[in-house]
Amino acid sequence: MRGLDTPGPPRERTGTASQEFSIPREVCRQLGHYVYLYVDPRSGCPFYVGKGRGARVTSHLTAEGESRKVRVLRELREAGLQPRLEILAHQLPSEETALRIEAAVIDLCGLGGLTNQVRGWRSVQLGRIPLTDLIAYYAAKPVIVTDPVILIRINRLYRHGMTEEELYEATRGVWKLGDRRQGAKYALPVFEAVVRDVFEIQAWHRAGTTTYKSRQGENLSREGRWEFPGRRAEGSIRARYIGRSVASYLKPGLQSPVVYVGC
Repeated sequence: MRGLDTPGPPRERTGTASQEFSIPREVCRQLGHYVYLYVDPRSGCPFYVGKGRGARVTSHLTAEGESRKVRVLRELREAGLQPRLEILAHQLPSEETALRIEAAVIDLCGLGGLTNQVRGWRSVQLGRIPLTDLIAYYAAKPVIVTDPVILIRINRLYRHGMTEEELYEATRGVWKLGDRRQGAKYALPVFEAVVRDVFEIQAWHRAGTTTYKSRQGENLSREGRWEFPGRRAEGSIRARYIGRSVASYLKPGLQSPVVYVGC
């Protein structure tokens, strides 16, 4: 696919006047919603995926800062090169379609090989996922909680393929809780209303006062919040809840990530 540095009639520009890439107005109109790639000409591999309309594809060329994307662009300029700008899909019917394609491409390439800082739109919920996990999600049967537990929705930290330690540390802190926490025996990490594991709570400590391994670098010392050390629950308890839906305990519009059940 050729880059968008084709000469032509009146053009729309972004960035500074010295910018070398520009797009004819008629092309901007024809593109509609699209997904684009920034390709490293040295390797032929994409290093950034984005979506947009009009001249959005050229907008990163004058970006400043210290992001990975900016560093790659700087390296190319210093080598006398330009990134190859490619349109992966265009004339898409809606922005949501563009968002979904962008997210799928990021998932396929992986953040390790791209300079994108985060996965795409709703990738955790709708993006790349092992088929076994997808079957478990859509086939999850409701469960009646019979133990004193805290359901903890870990939507912000959850990702498919997490290790046991990563899931445990995402579950155990840090949460804004009241005295009812003392009555809970187990903490159940929940994503998309499905229980992902079960951890036995040993004690409660103020946030940031115990050691984390997989969340180093985060500021976990937050006033009024709590965390617990614990361990994975025994097999019979885990079998009772893992992979089961607790949607009936999550009221529509619920904002808090924490729900007490039986305590």
